[in-house]
Amino acid sequence: QVQFVESGGGLVQPGGSLRLSCAASGSAFDILGMGWYRQASEKERELVAALTGDGRTIYSDSVKGRFTISRDNDTVFLQMNSLKPEDTAVYYCNCGPPPLQNYWGQGTQVTVSS
Repeated sequence: QVQFVESGGGLVQPGGSLRLSCAASGSAFDILGMGWYRQASEKERELVAALTGDGRTIYSDSVKGRFTISRDNDTVFLQMNSLKPEDTAVYYCNCGPPPLQNYWGQGTQVTVSS
């Protein structure tokens, strides 16, 4: 059973930091890769960062230089620094890219506001 459980979100002021964690189970993540995605209100879900199955690390342009993805076995982390209000979203982890569409978890809310 594939499962993703995200944690670590919260309310933070602009310029602050948060570290998200995701406990993953049930799939061949070394092959499929693991990534963080986010969905802001009234916007489509987008890829934020990923450790791909072929060994690459990728970041969206909007977070490059501020966010760092890392992994320890089947737990994946997202260190988010210099947060901006536009980073406000629900953050999800999943495989990929591409993600496994039928296995989204509940996500963790990140709100950046003063």
